[in-house]
Amino acid sequence: MWGGRFAEGPSAIMREINASIPFDKILWREDIRASKAHVAMLGAQGIVSADDAATITAGLDQIAGEYERDGVPEDWDLEDIHMTVEARLTEIIGPVAGRLHTARSRNDQVATDFRLWVRTANGRAIAGLNALRAALVERAGEHADTIMPGFTHLQTAQPVTLGHHLLAYFEMLGRDVARFEAAQERLDQCPLGSAALAGTGFPIDRDATAHALGFAEPTRNSLDAVSDRDFALDYLMATSQCAIHLSRLAEELILWASQPFGFASLPDSLSTGSSIMPQKRNPDAAELVRGHSGRIIGACTSLMITMKGLPLAYSKDMQDDKPPVFEAAGLFDLSVAAMIGMIAQTTFKSDRMRAAAQAGHATATDLADWLVREADIPFREAHHITGEAVKLADTKHCSLEELALADLQAIDARIDDSVYRALSIEASVASRRSYGGTAPDQVKQRVNEAMDVLNAAAERDQ
Repeated sequence: MWGGRFAEGPSAIMREINASIPFDKILWREDIRASKAHVAMLGAQGIVSADDAATITAGLDQIAGEYERDGVPEDWDLEDIHMTVEARLTEIIGPVAGRLHTARSRNDQVATDFRLWVRTANGRAIAGLNALRAALVERAGEHADTIMPGFTHLQTAQPVTLGHHLLAYFEMLGRDVARFEAAQERLDQCPLGSAALAGTGFPIDRDATAHALGFAEPTRNSLDAVSDRDFALDYLMATSQCAIHLSRLAEELILWASQPFGFASLPDSLSTGSSIMPQKRNPDAAELVRGHSGRIIGACTSLMITMKGLPLAYSKDMQDDKPPVFEAAGLFDLSVAAMIGMIAQTTFKSDRMRAAAQAGHATATDLADWLVREADIPFREAHHITGEAVKLADTKHCSLEELALADLQAIDARIDDSVYRALSIEASVASRRSYGGTAPDQVKQRVNEAMDVLNAAAERDQ
């Protein structure tokens, strides 16, 4: 492949370090698709004859059938998927195969193939996340009235509804979808025709190949086109941010499924047992989602470091761009699929959640708010009075709601029996009716809005 420039072939070490076919063979569909678009353009422009273009296209179709049936062979002397396809094409149709590489380089070829692959990965991510968001919305609708403790510092803070809690992740994942969509928009330029770095002297039609491959337009600078991997970093950054959200949700499911919490029971299909302790029911799928997030973030860091010091245009370092992307994509897709199953099939234990919300003085803020609203007490003073009431309830081993009126009035005489209407966890939750609050009627409204968002997204994707 190196032609007449070198007197000797590569050493065994060079052969091994230089070969990318073990991992870039995954790009065979994209490579054949881009090659077919390229040769069709060459034929239309009269750069190669119509007969040669047809012969090359037929050969590429035969190779696609072989690879689909038998997989891609690994010949490290051919280095990568591009030369592997070209070598097989030569075996099938003879020297005319050499015309396929007219007006292109492996530099713009791999940039195009990789963009096509990442574009598909972005699409998978968006579809998967919307499926997960749909699962969250469905469960939120089921549990719009289910009361649980809301936490700060992992300490009981205020009562919330489980539906409200689940919809928080709907919002996070919505931002993640927007990141993947933005990455998709920025990716929507085709490098093919940029050649090695400077473009080509052949009268090619780059708009034709761009549109044939589903891109909005060709790239506008050949140097940037062959050396740009922002599209891969955009994908990795989006997966990293989303992996953080998935990990947070996984961590909550792990806590909730533990015996001390007892808020949830994860499905058998996504749990495992112990080799020695027969009572164990381990949340391994959730733990692996949490663990995979670190590897995904590491993949993003790896490619950023690879790219940070490269001058224009292409350098062989960029051959290492694909393994982190391929690894992250596999881990991410699997994590999303596992999380969809967990959210859809988890059994939530509403009685245990309600008891936990009742036990932690979660309505203390409601007492302070009542003092402000009904007794016209400045909030800081109300906060102090409420703190005294909490201390007394701790001493008596009871909830605020269970304190006698005389006990409360001993703390502050301005308290009357109407305070009890504010101290139940049901009243607390129902009162949080501000937009985006946890009140059941607000949660139900947000569920309906979320369903509209998902339906609109589904219609756009049809």
